[in-house]
Amino acid sequence: MNRYEMIYIIDTDLEETARKELIEKVSALITNNGGEIEKVDETWGKRRLAYAIDYKTEGWYVLVTFQAPVELPRELERNLQINESVLRYLVVKLVEKRSAVKPRANKPAPMEAPADEAAPAEEAPVAEEAPAEEAAPAEEAPAAEETPADAE
Repeated sequence: MNRYEMIYIIDTDLEETARKELIEKVSALITNNGGEIEKVDETWGKRRLAYAIDYKTEGWYVLVTFQAPVELPRELERNLQINESVLRYLVVKLVEKRSAVKPRANKPAPMEAPADEAAPAEEAPVAEEAPAEEAAPAEEAPAAEETPADAE
C-alpha cells in the first residue's frame, strides 16, 4: 500500500451538517476500498480562493492523509469529480524520504599520479583550445574585406 495525501475544497454554501456528512462520505469511501486513514485535517477551514471557481471566492479546505492500494486514488477522483459540492481536489502520492548518506560500494580508491606527471597533462588541453579561438576571428576578417562594392 502507498501513502497518499489528498486535499479538496468544499463549497461554503453547504451547511455544516451537510459538510460533515460529505467529509464522512469521502472517509468511508477510502476505508471501504481497502484504505486506512491516518489523519483528516479540517483546521484549514474556510479560506479565500486564489481565483474564483464557479463565481465562488471562498472554500472549505480539507486535508486527508491515508494509505491505500494503487487503484483507490482514481476511484476517489472519480467520486469527487461527480460531487457538485467539491470545487477542487488533488491527490498526491507521498514519497518516503531516504537517508542522506548513501551506502558506498566497496571499490578501491583510484591511484593518484605523481605531481610531475599530472602537470603536463593539464596544460595540453589549454594549449589546444587557444589556437582554435584565435583562428575564428581571423576567418571573419577576410570575409569583410572581400566586398568590392564598398571600395567604389
